[in-house]
Amino acid sequence: MIKRYLGACLLIILLSVSGGVAHAQMAATKADSVELAEQFYEIGQEILKSTKVVVQAREQFEMAANLDPNNIWANYMTGQTYLESVNKDRSAKYFLRVYQQDPKFRYDLLYSIGRGFQYGLNYEEALKYYNQYKQKTLSDVNYRGQDKIQLRDVERRIEECRNGLEYAKNPKHYAIVNISEKVNSIWPDYAPVLNEDETILIFTTRRQEDNLNENVDSDNFYFEDVFYSEKVNGEWTRAKNIKEPINDKYHNSNLALTADGNTLYLYRYDNGGDIFFSTKEKDGSWAYPQPLSDFINSSFAEKSISVSKDGNLMFFSSNRPGGLGGLDIYMSKKDKNGKWSRSENLGPNINTEFDDESPFIHYDGKTLYFSTRGRKGMGGYDIFKSVYDSTASQWTEPVNLGYPINTPDEDVFFVATKDGKRGYYASVRDDGQGYTDIYMVNFFPDGEEKPVLAQNQPQPKKEPENNKPAPKPEPKKEEPVQEQKIAEAPKAAAPAPVLMPVTLSIRIIDDETDLPLEANVNLRRLSDNQLAGKSAKGPGEYTFTTTQKQPVQMVLSVEKDGYMFKNFKITIPAATAEPQEISRNIELNRLQTGFTSVLRNIYFDFNQATFQKASYDELNKLERMLNENPDLVMEISGHTDNVGSKAYNKQLSLRRAQAVVDYVVQKGISKSRVSARGYGAERPIASNDDEKEGRMLNRRVEFKIIRKGGAVATQ
Repeated sequence: MIKRYLGACLLIILLSVSGGVAHAQMAATKADSVELAEQFYEIGQEILKSTKVVVQAREQFEMAANLDPNNIWANYMTGQTYLESVNKDRSAKYFLRVYQQDPKFRYDLLYSIGRGFQYGLNYEEALKYYNQYKQKTLSDVNYRGQDKIQLRDVERRIEECRNGLEYAKNPKHYAIVNISEKVNSIWPDYAPVLNEDETILIFTTRRQEDNLNENVDSDNFYFEDVFYSEKVNGEWTRAKNIKEPINDKYHNSNLALTADGNTLYLYRYDNGGDIFFSTKEKDGSWAYPQPLSDFINSSFAEKSISVSKDGNLMFFSSNRPGGLGGLDIYMSKKDKNGKWSRSENLGPNINTEFDDESPFIHYDGKTLYFSTRGRKGMGGYDIFKSVYDSTASQWTEPVNLGYPINTPDEDVFFVATKDGKRGYYASVRDDGQGYTDIYMVNFFPDGEEKPVLAQNQPQPKKEPENNKPAPKPEPKKEEPVQEQKIAEAPKAAAPAPVLMPVTLSIRIIDDETDLPLEANVNLRRLSDNQLAGKSAKGPGEYTFTTTQKQPVQMVLSVEKDGYMFKNFKITIPAATAEPQEISRNIELNRLQTGFTSVLRNIYFDFNQATFQKASYDELNKLERMLNENPDLVMEISGHTDNVGSKAYNKQLSLRRAQAVVDYVVQKGISKSRVSARGYGAERPIASNDDEKEGRMLNRRVEFKIIRKGGAVATQ
């Protein structure tokens, strides 16, 4: 690949300096351009396959498309990779080239052209191509190709464009400002949260600078870290990493900050995605993050949260079963004992069949801001607000905040100031420094003159160059030698503080009745499987104590005959001079016909059906559950995201499901009790549009109880 790339670069340099060559050589030059374009296209494909760095691949595709505008595949891949960038609107140009040469190149080509125009706010053109595609699907009802976009999705896009036309003709009286180059970077920056007096800003970033992990993740962005900035003399200071224990070398993202700035809520991918919290110590440092109770967290994903100023209401999003579809917003109330109640879905007044995300309850305790892919939006997530009507005991019809705060792209993580005159949120806009940036919006009453702000002027979007790590900085120059001082005699060392134990209190309950359950509960260290000391406090209540000098990752295992086992990681903070206690409720699901569960801790090598070492603990628990419940008959099903062909995904998902079946059969389980099915991408549990979290959730292995005793489940 390197030789081919260098050869292609040399050839394009030669072509670039040959402007004075005689016209007789034009034909040869054109032929060279076609050949060179093909080489750049192949390089782009190799980059995608080997590194998946979309920015680098698109550069090659675009050079190929511009050298040879008739190269259909180069134009198509340029358009596709632009749809995965901040400059999605640029895709339309290349998709149009494809359509002009071969309208039947792909079934969904008209739809792709429409998307490019929609992102560029050209709603009339977008509607033209979406409607053409809609008519095509209505006339080709028997077509079943994987490149067919469902009619429901096309109609949603058409609705978004009509909404966009309406909002653009009636823009709101806002001034939107990129918050500061001291805060934003050329990397994704998002999820701003502030204290009540607007002096502290905390946000999530995937920048390279000051990241606790020098490596990039599989998507070629750096791992998420939480940063902060302070407002001094009305200006935001240079953002800094909040450091440990909030951040570690993996993904860490903030969700909310209480009004006093003393409690920070975080998202971590533990137990399928849970909400954690950290409180500020007397010395200003942050305590080690702890998970919220199981009345808030579940075995599904909880991805955002907001707490009322008085601390008695909590709003959060989750994709748990029982919602209206996708992510829904839930509410929990704090009782007189300071405990959070079982959460309630806010219902159809707020939630939709699409994703509803990032709630923010205002300081007035009754105005709820949130983002949704449903309702009357312009595309992607739009920000809405609703006010609780205490007389009618319900939320009012949500109102779109309108244009220009909302765009056809993703507009999320909105928080408002106490006086309601300003708001902060994350968006992809023309004047951004790169990818998602944090913006401040000033709301002006109708009739008040809106100031012209230099930051509002459109600027070219930037992307991190090739998504590659920057070169290491040069070593600092040696400082001038200072005059040496006479060393003082060493003082006697202070006695080491006595470390008080960290206590983990576990309460096991039935998920339906909330009654306590006696179970087999173990806590062991992830690094060496060493068990922690355990004692029973009462029915279904267990405590573990540790005195580790450093935070340690443990694995908590819960098993009970007749119930689904649970097996997940938990981080125990370092012991200090003060005793610490962590409390957690764990709900167990009764094993019954029709019960379905994701086997969350089974890992496969990339593109393979071979288990990674970390999978065997979960596999052994599955085998033990089958042994202890001999009347269970189950289906093991494999699932993928929508990347790759339909046939390949089905085949891969079946191989992975079969690998689980083969393992338990090898351990002595009868073949008549376990069967394998591969569903490919047919049964997603999250949106594949969410390229990180959604696709990760969809790549899974599940089991479903087909029969328990005499009862048989319907498929």
